Amino acid sequence: MRPMFFAALAASILLPAVVQAQDLAAKAAELRDKALADPTAYELVESLTTEVGARPVGSAGMERARDWGVAKLKALGFSNVRVEEFQAQSWLRGEESAEVVAPFPHKLHILGLGRSASTPRGGVEAEIALFGSLDELTALPPGALKGKIAVVSQPMPKTQDGSGYGFINRNRTLGAAEAARRGAVAYLTRSSSTDDTRLPHTGAMSQPTDAPVIPAAALSTPDAELLERLVARGQPVRIRLKMENTFREAVPAWNVVGEITGTEAPDEIIVIGGHLDAWDPGTGAIDDAAGIAITTAAARLVAAERPRRTIRVVMWGAEELNDSGRAYGAAHKDEVARMVVVSESDSGDGPIWRVRLPKGSASHPAMRAFAAAVAPLQVVLAPEPATGGGADVADLVRQGAPVASLSPDVTRYFDLHHSADDTFDKVDPKKLAQSVAVWTSFLYTVAASDIDFRQLAAEAP
Repeated sequence: MRPMFFAALAASILLPAVVQAQDLAAKAAELRDKALADPTAYELVESLTTEVGARPVGSAGMERARDWGVAKLKALGFSNVRVEEFQAQSWLRGEESAEVVAPFPHKLHILGLGRSASTPRGGVEAEIALFGSLDELTALPPGALKGKIAVVSQPMPKTQDGSGYGFINRNRTLGAAEAARRGAVAYLTRSSSTDDTRLPHTGAMSQPTDAPVIPAAALSTPDAELLERLVARGQPVRIRLKMENTFREAVPAWNVVGEITGTEAPDEIIVIGGHLDAWDPGTGAIDDAAGIAITTAAARLVAAERPRRTIRVVMWGAEELNDSGRAYGAAHKDEVARMVVVSESDSGDGPIWRVRLPKGSASHPAMRAFAAAVAPLQVVLAPEPATGGGADVADLVRQGAPVASLSPDVTRYFDLHHSADDTFDKVDPKKLAQSVAVWTSFLYTVAASDIDFRQLAAEAP
């Protein structure tokens, strides 16, 4: 009888967790299906891109975006809607042009990189030094590029998980400083993109204190290949470059915040969101109106279930120059211990194909319920834990907040982002809805349960 007694006792202890998991899974599946049919996210992307458009920090567009965010969160029923002001860098584009002047004349399509210096008033003209990779450039000693325009033409591989961007993006972020250390007067890099159009892709570059800041721009893919062909002919290639821009070290910027207040544990906070700022060539549809729309729409759907924990949606206001995450982390450092989990949507409209959870949590009943709900959407839970959930939550993660990573398929994302092609017509409503459904299922199972990611991570082997 003894074995039977202990078996019955164990069953009685486990039963509530099993019942809870079944209830969570059923409700998560129900919300998943509601999300697939909900137009809120698509309407939000349309609204932001049509009514505001481009929104770099320090521009009138960013001020309109701030007001748009406040109005939308209030209209959608969020509470504690507020604007959190901080100081951020601002880089605004002026007139730009580039052309090959020898051996054959060609107009080049460029976009200046954030934090780039302007050229002298009349521009700069010089012979180019072409490199197949940044490593080739950095192998040169100081002074080796004196008076030259350095060009890195390395292509970016197309991948589902975005690893190609991680592999190549240092050409954009670090290349100008490395060229300047070797005496270059300007720097051009093939766009960190996977398209084949003549639309270049911009982005920020670093501005280290130990290197001069020189004019720097991204080349369209065909123009980078054109320079490769010209250099291969064995004749010197000269380029004339003109760039005007305005850089300010500190301007007002804003994180826009709204909450779904928890019913039983309001001090336990789930922090999610996307970034409100966007580069100027397009209208910031996939980067990152989609991320804002996905997380806002998902939180709104969960709100109807009166979750026990608070869900906080943040529209971060200065991600492209990496300022909003640091500002948010500093302002909310005293709350980190109460943050249940943090995550950001910043890789387009979807569909989500992989989720990385905090360490040790995959077998918890709540996460099993989540996995069951999203399995029909062809989403897999990765065996490895999440280590980062986006630039704007990175500071919170460094301070100890658990993080989850919901990964969209980015095979096409880098054809579009940071370019003039990042516009509303590129957003796929079905893919967007799938992303909302995955986020909704995740938010619900976390907000409605008592899962403790910190404890689970501490207990994990």
